[in-house]
Order: sequence, then structure tokens, then C-alpha cells
Amino acid sequence: MGVIKKLKQADLRGRGGAGFPTWQKWQMVKDAVSTDGRKFVVCNVSEGEPAVFKDNFILERWPETVIECISLAMDAVGAQKGYIYLRKDYYDKHKEKLQSMIGQKPIELFCEPCGYLGGEETTLLESMEGKKCEPRIKPPFPPQIGLYRCPTLINNLETLYFATKIAKGEYKNTRFYCISGDTKSPGVFERGQDLTIREVLKKTGNLPQTNFFIQAGGGASGTILLQNELDQPLSGAGSIVVHDMAKTDVRQLALQWLNFFINENCGKCVPCREGVYRLREIFSNEPLDLAKAKDIVKLLATASFCPFGKGVANSFGSLIDKLMIK
Repeated sequence: MGVIKKLKQADLRGRGGAGFPTWQKWQMVKDAVSTDGRKFVVCNVSEGEPAVFKDNFILERWPETVIECISLAMDAVGAQKGYIYLRKDYYDKHKEKLQSMIGQKPIELFCEPCGYLGGEETTLLESMEGKKCEPRIKPPFPPQIGLYRCPTLINNLETLYFATKIAKGEYKNTRFYCISGDTKSPGVFERGQDLTIREVLKKTGNLPQTNFFIQAGGGASGTILLQNELDQPLSGAGSIVVHDMAKTDVRQLALQWLNFFINENCGKCVPCREGVYRLREIFSNEPLDLAKAKDIVKLLATASFCPFGKGVANSFGSLIDKLMIK
């Protein structure tokens, strides 16, 4: 059985946050017709979302698998060249080790120049072509028109790692979870992907005994979930940030996110650029105008050009509704 059929049978979905069926993306690139015959594979190791650090965990423990999984994907989709797109500190930390393992293979390391937004796949492509770190209009999508206008497969490292496990018959329906915050045993854990969030916390020794809430899917754009909402599987990027209710100043937490979003904002679209700025104004002043904040969140969710603004809306919409409106 071919690797794409194995991916379909295993129902592997992207572990970078979007959850798109992996086999379908691979098939799209395989079927795409390139005007000059070139196709590319890009392993996205940007991992700029706060509290997400599982790809670095893989790089530290199984660097040889990183090269293997890119080669596997290249063969499966008919690509002639592969890239490992590394955020700068990962590039500095791992480049010598990875380069020695690449040897003469047609795989190249690329140091990300963009920061957080570089993890968005079209911004990634723009930066690799030496352009400004801003997202492209979609469609067209990268599997049809990607790097240098050629069909391009972009998967994050965890996705490619498990694709290799599937190809070898070693996949056990697991995923990596990043657990951090007010918890006893922070770190990266490999556990069943169908476990509920409560089960993951319990099985890793991280289920608090105090009153708490979590942020699921990332440490800035993730969704706020209360204790009675944890009996569901974790979606998104696999991050669980635990917050002790008694220790957490919700407004300061919001300002921490907003400072991050302002620093990482590309400024391309008005809803996101101005919306994030206005949210920081609101959360910095008294009285706190939650009605206005909710209006801005709605605008970010519906009018932002790329997933950046929608991520802001996701975290702030859930924060306001669950922790600030009584």
C-alpha cells in the first residue's frame, strides 16, 4: 500500500493547528501539474505560538527522523527539493547537527526571518522568496501554487514525524501534548490523540486540585476552557496551559497576549492592525468597556485577512465570555 493511502487509512490530520487531512494535501501536490516540472516539500518548524514547543522536542530527540520524513514526503508527492523552515533560535541550535545528517540529500535549511506570523503557510512562502513577511491571498493554495509558483507541500514537523511512523507501521494513534503553566510536571508528552483534555492532564500528573482554567491550542490564540469543559479531545496545536484561578489576574493575562500580538502583527490589514491596538487600549484603561471589546473581537473574527486576527478573536472571545462577563 502506498504511503498516501496509509495516511488516509490512519486519518492523520495536520498537527500545526488547522487539522486538515494529511493524505489529501499530499495527494493534491502529487496530482498538481507544475509549469516547469518542479515541486517542493517544506517542513514548517516555525512554532512561534507561545506554549507550543513539541517540534523542538522532536528535533532534540530524533533529528535523523526529521530528514527521513522529508525524504519520504518528497518521494510520495514527486518533489525534487525539500526545505526545513526553522525559527531563528531553532536554526542556531540545530543547524550543524541537521546539516551533517542531510549530507548530499536535496534538502536545505532555511532560517525564518518573520517571527510568529512566519508559521502561516503563505507568509512562509513569501519569506522564502525574499519578500515581505505578509500572508498571500488564498486561493490559490500552496499545493497548487506555492514556492516559486510551483506545487508545494507544507506540513509542520509533528505531522511529518507521524507520517513516517504510519509509513513504517509504527503509528499508535498518538500525538504530542505541550503542557505548561500552573502545573506540577510541565513538558511534552506523547499520549493517545482521542483522550479528553481531562484525561491527558490526569495521565501526565498535571490535573490540578485547585480551581483552575486552561487555554487550549496555544498560549496566545488558544481557547479558554473552564473545568467543566475538559471532557473533549484537544484540537489545534496540542498545547494545554493551566492557569490557577486564584493566582491569575485575567486582565494582566489579556495584556500579555496583546503585547505579543502587537509585536508580531504584520500590519497588512486594518481590522487586525487597528483591532489589536484598540483592544490593548481597552484593557489598559478604566472602566473596562467589555461591550466595545466584544465588538472588536467580532470584527477580528469576520474581517481579518489571515488566521492571525482570527486567533486574537478566538482567545479574547472565550476570555471575555467565560472569565469576565458574570
